[in-house]
Amino acid sequence: MSQHHFFAPCPRGLEPVLVKELEQIGASSIQSADGGVKFQGDWMTCYRTNLQSRIASRVLWQIASQPYRGEEDIYKTTYGLPWTDWFKPSLTIRVNVSAIKCPLRSLDFVTLKIKDALCDKFREATGKRPSVDTAEPDIRIHAFLDAHRFTLYLDTSGEALFKRGLRKASGEAPLRENLAAGILHLSGWRPGIPLIDPMCGSGTFLLEAAQMALNIAPGSQRSFAFERFNHFDREGWTRLKRDATDQERPHTPQPIFGSDLYGDALSDARTNLVAAGLSDLVSLKQANFAEVSSPATSGVLVTNPPYGVRIGDQQQLEDLYPLLGDTLKKRFTGWNAYILTADPMLPKLIRLTASRRTPLFNGALECRLLEYKMVSGGMRKVRPGDDKKSPETASE
Repeated sequence: MSQHHFFAPCPRGLEPVLVKELEQIGASSIQSADGGVKFQGDWMTCYRTNLQSRIASRVLWQIASQPYRGEEDIYKTTYGLPWTDWFKPSLTIRVNVSAIKCPLRSLDFVTLKIKDALCDKFREATGKRPSVDTAEPDIRIHAFLDAHRFTLYLDTSGEALFKRGLRKASGEAPLRENLAAGILHLSGWRPGIPLIDPMCGSGTFLLEAAQMALNIAPGSQRSFAFERFNHFDREGWTRLKRDATDQERPHTPQPIFGSDLYGDALSDARTNLVAAGLSDLVSLKQANFAEVSSPATSGVLVTNPPYGVRIGDQQQLEDLYPLLGDTLKKRFTGWNAYILTADPMLPKLIRLTASRRTPLFNGALECRLLEYKMVSGGMRKVRPGDDKKSPETASE
């Protein structure tokens, strides 16, 4: 089967995790880039990536890559493509344009030229043209321009892949599912290892971990844009989905635990787990973080605490973070803890020494994933004068 060029964007910082995932999926010519991974494969590889990738945000099929000088070059390149081979004019479209160091004045005008070229080609070939739908289009076209080159993609995914079709309720600052899955990978967590999120909110980490524990393909409950393409291989796709279902593990309770101080957040987590058919795998309880006991002698703690960007009063957070450090030290000896934060103050206020700091992005928000290996003793930052105080009373 013929090989095609694809690009899978992902949360920045997770490119190495996506590379490993694409290797397992069976892609070829895999090459990491800023904000995603380039790869090659046939259409079954594309379908499989959409179905199985927990890390990719989309799978984009590269249909053109040409040098350009002005808007007319972009129009000609777009017009010259065999659009009618790929989808029908009855489908709605949306064009997205992004650029780095692009010399052209207006990306809105570039967007218009691409849309005009595509519609002109359809009208000439069929007498009809696609309509634009910016909210819920059938087909998304993505263009990327750097200083010299214009690259055009057809989006094979449709809705972003982190929209698994599972989440029914979300809190004020939900974590994107593919970022949560990537953090679980970075933590070294594997099914069977005890996992706890003591500030679980609407339960994104718990949902992703439960799906991973049962080997449920993340795209199994949703549809994709490639199903609307003219050359869609329905039989091959049905076979892929059936194979994925056959590889799922039996529903058995897992050592996955979630808690939250707020009942409404816990209610959201329970609603999401029930809707996904995963509530019997996960243990939930309402509890203050400082009162949560470790459910095993070792495991992985992962959490995304409030950090004042969208939720949480600053003074409350300044009280919370030292408490976080104390609780980890007292109650989670033997565990590895992973805390995602966009707050630069957290590492200072928590008063533990991070063994690793990984830059990650939750959407446009720059974060750090802090790793704390909670070995007995030796984690607390000792500062001048702290030797006269007990660890519990030592303050900034």
